[in-house]
Amino acid sequence: MQFTPKILSALALSCLALSAQAEILPEAEVGVKIPLVKKPTTRPMTVAYLPGNQHYYIADGGLAPMGSEFEAPISKSEVHAFTADGSYVNSAKPGYDNRSLYYNPNSGKLETITYNISSAVGFSPNTGIYSLDIGDKGQLLDTSGDVAQFNPAFGDAGTIPSYDPVSKHYYAKQDRGNIVFVVDTKQREKLREIKLDFAKAQVVHDDVSDHYIAFTGVAGNELALLDVDHKAVLIFDLNGQFVGKSALPATMKLRSQNHFNGLGYTNGMLFVYHEPEGEFGTYYGFKVVK
Repeated sequence: MQFTPKILSALALSCLALSAQAEILPEAEVGVKIPLVKKPTTRPMTVAYLPGNQHYYIADGGLAPMGSEFEAPISKSEVHAFTADGSYVNSAKPGYDNRSLYYNPNSGKLETITYNISSAVGFSPNTGIYSLDIGDKGQLLDTSGDVAQFNPAFGDAGTIPSYDPVSKHYYAKQDRGNIVFVVDTKQREKLREIKLDFAKAQVVHDDVSDHYIAFTGVAGNELALLDVDHKAVLIFDLNGQFVGKSALPATMKLRSQNHFNGLGYTNGMLFVYHEPEGEFGTYYGFKVVK
C-alpha cells in the first residue's frame, strides 16, 4: 500500500489524538484544596462538584440509620457544601450512610449511594441511591428523593461506586482484591467484571484503596486507583490493563483510613483526604490524567 501525504497526515493526526487521550501526568498537580472547618460527623467519604453552581460537596459516612418509636430510621452523617475556592457554605443531614457522592448530568442532581447498596449484609432502611436537594445559593438542604433501591449487582457492602454518565454504568471495586464490577441499575446482576492487572502495576491489594476506584471519563485512562502505600495514582483502562501512574507529593502523610474512605473523582480531579493538615483535615484535588 502506498502512503500518500493525505494518508500520512491522517495517521499523524490519529496518533496525536491517541497521545492526547493517553496523557498521564508523571507528577500529580494540585488543582484545589478544601480544608474542613468542622470535625466530620463520622468518616469523610467522597467529594462531588456541581458545575451549575460551582460548588463542592463532601459526604460523611459511617453512621447506620437508627430509629426509635419517636424517630424515623435516618443516619446522622452529614454532607457539607463548599464554594469553588474551598470556602465553607453549610452542612445538612439528609439521613443517609453515604458512600459515593457524585453529580449526575442525566438527572441534573447531586446523588448519593449508601453503604450496603447491594444488601450484602442484610436489608436496612434508607439503603440505595438518592438525590440530595440543593438550595438556590448552593446550600445543602435536609430533603432528598429516591433514585434506585438496593441492588445485589454492586457486590460488597462497603463498595464506593463511581459513575459513568455516558454509559450510565457504575464501577464498583470489590474488597481486598483487584476485581471491579460493572453495574447497570436496571439489571439485578453485574454486567461484567474487570480484573485489574496488579502484577504489571507492581502492587498487591493491601497497597491500594480497598473500596473505591474512580471513573475519569478519559479514553484509555478510564480508571484511577489510589496506591496508598506508594503515594501514587494508578491508571487502568476498561479492560483492566495497567497504563501508568501519577506520583503524589512525597510530603503527603497518608494513613490507614485512606484505604477505606476520603476519596472521590470530580471536576477532572482525584480527591484525597489529608488528615494531618489543618484542624480537621484537608481534601486535595489532584489532576492526574488529561
